[in-house]
Amino acid sequence: MAARTARATTTRGKKVVAATNKDDAVTPPTKTKASKAASATPTRSRSGTARGGNGNTSPYFDKKAKGKQQQAKNKAKRNETDDELSEPTGLTSESELSSSDSGAESAFDPDSDDEPEDDEVMNGDESESDAEATPKAGTKRKATVADKAKAKWGRGAKGRQSGASAADAVELGSDDDDVELEEGQVVAGRIYPAPKTGQVPAGQVSRNTLNFLSLLQIPENNDRDWFRAHEPSYRQAEAEWKAFVVPMQARMSEADDELPVLPPNDVIHRIYRDVRFSSDKTPYKSNFSMSTSRGGKKGTWAGYHLSICPRGHSILACGKWQPSRDDLAAIRQNILHDPAPFRAAIGAPAFVKLFGKAEPGKKGKPQNIFGHSDELKVAPKGVDKTHKDIDLLKLRSIVVFHHFTDDEVTAPDFIDKVGAVVEVMTPFVHMLNDYMAAPVDDDSD
Repeated sequence: MAARTARATTTRGKKVVAATNKDDAVTPPTKTKASKAASATPTRSRSGTARGGNGNTSPYFDKKAKGKQQQAKNKAKRNETDDELSEPTGLTSESELSSSDSGAESAFDPDSDDEPEDDEVMNGDESESDAEATPKAGTKRKATVADKAKAKWGRGAKGRQSGASAADAVELGSDDDDVELEEGQVVAGRIYPAPKTGQVPAGQVSRNTLNFLSLLQIPENNDRDWFRAHEPSYRQAEAEWKAFVVPMQARMSEADDELPVLPPNDVIHRIYRDVRFSSDKTPYKSNFSMSTSRGGKKGTWAGYHLSICPRGHSILACGKWQPSRDDLAAIRQNILHDPAPFRAAIGAPAFVKLFGKAEPGKKGKPQNIFGHSDELKVAPKGVDKTHKDIDLLKLRSIVVFHHFTDDEVTAPDFIDKVGAVVEVMTPFVHMLNDYMAAPVDDDSD
């Protein structure tokens, strides 16, 4: 092998080894146009601040080579690229959005993070047009699939953690929308619009309301993320329910003249569940409901409870559910003293037609006022187990239920149907209130 001698020369303070043998000459590495653009083009970090290109300048090229002529050449190439492309290179086109993001909620994967870290730089093999297409400060850009995948709707949202305020969040009606994002905006989640058809006049319940409640019955939907995304539908259903409650109270007051007509908020129940002392942490109820009595929703009197729940679970109940110790003691004292009014109320022909015979059902099956889960298994303290009214004395919750189908709930005459049932329930409710209002003295005969 031919002997070689080497000499060291210095270029810009760095040593370069050059060989004297022609066959073994060291060829200086060359850069492609893409790598030049990657090193020279400023990039934008996640925080939105501009960052310069690669700071390591090659020792084989002089900085002065990039003069006015080179800048003019690059500008001409950029203009040619803009003419050929319908949108900036590197952003997802509309067709790609429609194919990869077809409207499923799973498209917003909270764990995905396709955005580069702050300390990352462009790869050397990236094309010049991609590097030149970095949006400038103050310009708009289209939301990409990566932007949407990065969105976190609810718990631990990346978009929320990045410092974007709620006012900067972009609401999406569908995944196929091309959303123009201002500087500093992020896609925070998806808001589903409320139904635009199927509305009903005040005093009726629409299919839209039952559909929303049926979706809440699905365990995967009954959480805060899903509820926030469908809040417009909830607000529409809630307004419809409040508009229904006003004429409903008026009809119930016609059947029972002891019932007042109150503002909707004073009789309806909130959709949010109290989960503080419950093993079931489901945050939302899957029904709309209202309660009223001679003392209003929170009174201690026997009253009425109307609940709208899809799939045939809508009910109208009346009576006293789990009365207090004093109220229950007063009812039992009156039963021991004179059970006739009680027997007459639950044995009335119209009452029996709706709720069954006034006797315990076979094998503990619920019937009339009997068969509830909190009913005593043995006689109350101080009462003989062979007492002739022991079936009444074992009761704790004294209530009856009437069920409605979904078709009955959405029918225009639903208020009249509820009012007709209230008329049958009224004597029973008045009897319970009389029993609680006039406890019998133990020394009376």
